[in-house]
Amino acid sequence: MFITADKIHDGKKFLKENTALEIADDGTIIALYENYKGESQHYEGIVCPGFVNAHCHLELSHLKGIIPKYTGLVSFLLQVIQKRTGFSEEEKTSARVNAYENLWQKGVSAVGDISNTGDCIDIRNVGKMHIHTFVEALGFNDAFAEKSFEYALKTYKVYAQQKESFCSQSITPHAPYSVSRKLFELISAFKERSVLSVHNQECEAENQFYKDKTGRVNELLKGLNIDAGNFTASGKTSLQTYAHWLAPSHPVIFVHNTFTSKDDIRYAMNRFSNAFFCLCPNANLYIENTLPDVRLFIETNATVCVGTDSLSSNDQLCIYSELKTLYEHFKIDWETLLLWACFNGAKALQLQDKAGSFEIGMKPGIVQLNNNESRRII
Repeated sequence: MFITADKIHDGKKFLKENTALEIADDGTIIALYENYKGESQHYEGIVCPGFVNAHCHLELSHLKGIIPKYTGLVSFLLQVIQKRTGFSEEEKTSARVNAYENLWQKGVSAVGDISNTGDCIDIRNVGKMHIHTFVEALGFNDAFAEKSFEYALKTYKVYAQQKESFCSQSITPHAPYSVSRKLFELISAFKERSVLSVHNQECEAENQFYKDKTGRVNELLKGLNIDAGNFTASGKTSLQTYAHWLAPSHPVIFVHNTFTSKDDIRYAMNRFSNAFFCLCPNANLYIENTLPDVRLFIETNATVCVGTDSLSSNDQLCIYSELKTLYEHFKIDWETLLLWACFNGAKALQLQDKAGSFEIGMKPGIVQLNNNESRRII
């Protein structure tokens, strides 16, 4: 089968006009032809590889519409903790299965999925998408770091028992305000080259807490009955503090980055040879009603990828919708946006040999962008 389109993006860049893709029946890329004049299936708009959703919480899909918008991060997190358990197993299962199918239909081929439980083992078994599961470890008291890590390790083993090539997993820190230094170090030492994902600088209160131990993070910790008495402020931003507790051998995905400065970006890039910055703009608007200064990531030549966060913090799990928000607010060209959503996302999840680009021999999926929506072709 030969596919042509008004424009074809190969996951990294737009291809020359009149380029055709030759695709096997199972979706494998056979070849690309320039100046193709033969018969083909032509698509209006843009054709690109399947998207990579680098940050998603499928296990929270049952919270769609439950938490109001614009609460701010501290209030939002407290409500997630309070409300996530008030549902039956059938309701939770149905919600995440529906969310998975919607991701697939809208064109996602790979997901970085955050898990605190083993609930998502069922959707990993579906096998349509590549899924890297980030098993979160949480614990802000050094005295309980080993216990917190062992809890995460137990969940990690649930996912590690799956040996399918489309599944992988790692233990990762949740956020700087929920993980102690010792727990950061235990996570880092577990698998020295595993990919990590950190909720980073999603609110200004996080930086404030690390600089002088004041602000609303104290309210969050109090609401969770966590004693922060042993925490000592560093006088630096959160990123410039905790990044030193992680080995530079790790690929690290910094997620949200709503209050990340140019100095923070450069610090991360100097510390880690594989530093990625994941933007989830619709979730940022939903929770804090603000956005990162995306221009800073472009000016520093940072490697940017895209995620949706969860249905507790977003109206839909649609990467194309995230790209449209970025375009609307920052007028970033579509060649760059699709690079972020395809190849960069795959590289962030260490899946660039399986997804994110039209490479011969790969099966990345094919998506059409037309009439203000995305849909899967293959």
